[in-house]
Amino acid sequence: MVTVVKRRVAILISGRGSNMAALIAAAKSSDFPAEITVVISNKPDAAGLTKAKENGIATLVIDSAPFGKDRTAFEAALQAALDEREIELICLGGFMRLLTTAFVERWAGKMLNIHPSLLPSFRGLDPHGQALRAGVKISGATVHFVTPEMDAGPIVMQGAVAVRDDDTPDTLAARVLDIEHRIYPEALRLVANGDTHIDNEVCRTTVTGSPDDTLISPTTI
Repeated sequence: MVTVVKRRVAILISGRGSNMAALIAAAKSSDFPAEITVVISNKPDAAGLTKAKENGIATLVIDSAPFGKDRTAFEAALQAALDEREIELICLGGFMRLLTTAFVERWAGKMLNIHPSLLPSFRGLDPHGQALRAGVKISGATVHFVTPEMDAGPIVMQGAVAVRDDDTPDTLAARVLDIEHRIYPEALRLVANGDTHIDNEVCRTTVTGSPDDTLISPTTI
């Protein structure tokens, strides 16, 4: 019997924890190479905390409000909590707090984020509105390593959906969210397995693309 080494993961949230729930569900599998050790929120009322507890995951609140603009002090408390739990990897799941360059660099190659666009397009706020205004025919989601520049780290995995002529930001967001829930656990699997490496700021993996490597939209084929 092969013993699966499980990397210790912390998920950082600020809200409902939609992607957090997908990661927790995936990590329940005996062959998944990571365990969700703790869910940490900077918001005491984050709905994701309840979801985590219902799944038997330890939770912790490090309220960012008392720290104000002192990001360094907040991150010192966060780092202490991560060290205490021997965390090896971090997944950001709607964590609405800017991190300092020092913290990000400390976790270089060990901290993942998911963004609802096909990066490097449509970074920042309102990615679905940006996509619709640009008239793209394909959009999606990207899991990437976190770097000091927002939404700009090496890309681990992407998933795409067709954009419809009658889409609104909300309808597009709903379909992209399904993609997020599929690719975030698989990206974490790759990283936890050691199946990724950074080569000149580009993430390389041992895994190939989809069976036919095509996605055409709109299509008459």
